[in-house]
Amino acid sequence: MKILLTAINAKYIHSNLAVYSLRAYAQSRVTDPDTEIALAEYTINQQTDDILMDIYRRKPDVLCFSCYIWNISYVETVLQEVHKVLPDTKIWLGGPEVSYDAVAVLKRLPEVTGVMKGEGEETFAELAEGMELVGLQGITWRREDGEIIENSWRPVMDLNKVPFVYEDMADFEHKIIYYESSRGCPFRCSYCLSSIDKILRFRNVEKVKPELQFFIDHKVPQVKFVDRTFNCSHQHAMEIWKYIAEHDNGITNFHFEVAADLLNEEEIALIQTMRPGLIQLEIGVQSTNPDTVKEIHRTMDFEKVSENVRAVQKNGNVHQHLDLIAGLPYENLKSFHRSFNDVYALHPEQLQLGFLKVLKGSYMQEHQAEYGLVVKNIPPYEVLYTDWLPYDDVLRLKGIEEMVEVYYNSGQFTQTMPELEKYFKDPFIMYADMAAYYDKNGYFKINHKRAARYEILLEFVKEYAPEQMDVVREFLTYDYYLRENAGNRPEFAGEYQMDKAEVRAFYEEEAESHKYLPGYEKYDRNQMRKMTHLERFLCLNKTVLFDYRERSPLTHEARTVIIAK
Repeated sequence: MKILLTAINAKYIHSNLAVYSLRAYAQSRVTDPDTEIALAEYTINQQTDDILMDIYRRKPDVLCFSCYIWNISYVETVLQEVHKVLPDTKIWLGGPEVSYDAVAVLKRLPEVTGVMKGEGEETFAELAEGMELVGLQGITWRREDGEIIENSWRPVMDLNKVPFVYEDMADFEHKIIYYESSRGCPFRCSYCLSSIDKILRFRNVEKVKPELQFFIDHKVPQVKFVDRTFNCSHQHAMEIWKYIAEHDNGITNFHFEVAADLLNEEEIALIQTMRPGLIQLEIGVQSTNPDTVKEIHRTMDFEKVSENVRAVQKNGNVHQHLDLIAGLPYENLKSFHRSFNDVYALHPEQLQLGFLKVLKGSYMQEHQAEYGLVVKNIPPYEVLYTDWLPYDDVLRLKGIEEMVEVYYNSGQFTQTMPELEKYFKDPFIMYADMAAYYDKNGYFKINHKRAARYEILLEFVKEYAPEQMDVVREFLTYDYYLRENAGNRPEFAGEYQMDKAEVRAFYEEEAESHKYLPGYEKYDRNQMRKMTHLERFLCLNKTVLFDYRERSPLTHEARTVIIAK
């Protein structure tokens, strides 16, 4: 029997941990030499014809698809075409997008044999072993006569039984590596499927350590932990963080989703000692409205979150990513305005403004009518409006979201945006005004080049704060050269304020003294000039040297040196 586990990922750089885990566990159980379990990974950006041809050439007896909100529509299209050219192939689905309404899925997709519900390793292994479907826990399936049978759910498994899934790292070159050291979550947030999975389990740290060492030895660029709340166990988190700190290869980055208010002094002290870029933290705040937080069954002390985020920031060595969700119960535009400003004031490296997605099987879906949640019928089932947030306000927030992505999360305007904030009542209003300006001028409909974003921002300042044009121009120029060793000067920067003789004299002196560029001893003045940039800012009253050989591992910004007059 030939079984093909299929993942259709959002991007090429992604990999699907689920299918690798299913295969690894099944291979440890299946003894029949005639049973072959293969993997196939595609992306939603590929042509369906290309995927169809590849699956057809493999001619599996059983075809399994891993299903999520972001790929389910694509999966359904592919499987319907596959069934036409491989009518005898049994098609199985699994994953969160099909687990909680399996009967409806089978009614909608007559091509599908069955659905594996919930945690899939043991279920898939028994399926691969040829177990009779009537006695197989964790499935909903279709009999030959068409009747749909819903078998019982399977109890959760011991996470230590799942084999390590990575062997040949050549298969994962240029891809993000996903890893899990726990399953489940101690919290019951109503918008999350963690509210269903009520059993929290940890992988034994003595198993975790050699697996992490494998990634470290192979100099994997990034390992993303998929644990829902990594630091819910202090001991577990500390052992792993101590290990990666002690075995740091200077390259690998580890990503963790944490509850910031659970971080204690010992954890923060350890984090503060880590190499810049060794770890990054994703922190879900979602809302600072007490009524909202209570209603979504979220446990969060925002005062403690703020305190700990600032403590982690202290040494400038950790990238922090904070999340907000628009469209939650009791959150109107006014209260979201406050939530946004509360989180923005923490100045994380990234602030993600997302919109509520009403997931199948979640508490939020059960209470959808009660909250007046009107959502899209198609995945990812994003909220259109609520009893508290009309569609007009959702659209306004969509514009703000894009402005935050372009001018904050891009990391390209780290000097300009703090300056610009001074000219507005608060950050939310600033981004709202920027979005309104984009909308008025039709800029949302254009795919802009990088330099155009600077020019548009300067146009915006001309309209909203014209007296600050010259100052903002200099901040924009500063931001540009922080990242770009540009051969050609951008138009928005205006005239270069240093003459050729002055610049030449600086580099000639530097070639002798190396006062500002230590480590450049083997380079002559012309070479140094090509690897750096010298800029005079009249309004800012300073001359800055941008050193592109020395960049921040967190932001990739050039090292800057203020040149004495």
